[in-house]
Amino acid sequence: MDVRENEKHRNGIKFTSAEILLAVKMLEMLQPTIDIMYYLMENEHAEAFVLMMISAKGCDLEDLLLKEKRNTDFMFEINKEESLYVMLCQDTKVDGGYHYAERIIRNIVLDGGNTIYCTELEVRAVHYAPKIVILKLLETFIQSKQMNKAGEIVFRSLQ
Repeated sequence: MDVRENEKHRNGIKFTSAEILLAVKMLEMLQPTIDIMYYLMENEHAEAFVLMMISAKGCDLEDLLLKEKRNTDFMFEINKEESLYVMLCQDTKVDGGYHYAERIIRNIVLDGGNTIYCTELEVRAVHYAPKIVILKLLETFIQSKQMNKAGEIVFRSLQ
């Protein structure tokens, strides 16, 4: 079945049905953990955290991420068939998150991986609702794929 002409144009944030289902899954998986991160930031003087959404073909991304993950990081399998994961890195700021993503991408390439998409979102303050943070991460990831930013790290910061 051909794609209709009006479906080829994606002005603004118009999620496809598959992307909305992905957003629902991500909200269910990530929101409780982000709530806890917010509590730690407000009450325990925790620093910023970084969310990284990453996908790659041609390698065992899950295994690579498990090897790189610190015991304070969280790994969420979003879609195993699409090799799509989200990492939540506690007490991580922009520089640390960027270097972490560079190392992961380098290891993916060394392992023969390709078609790598990586989006990071630094969260420095708790005034964004967790669902907004999650949707902003997904929106940025989708945009990076639309703009064919394969192999690049697309980084945003919420302050």
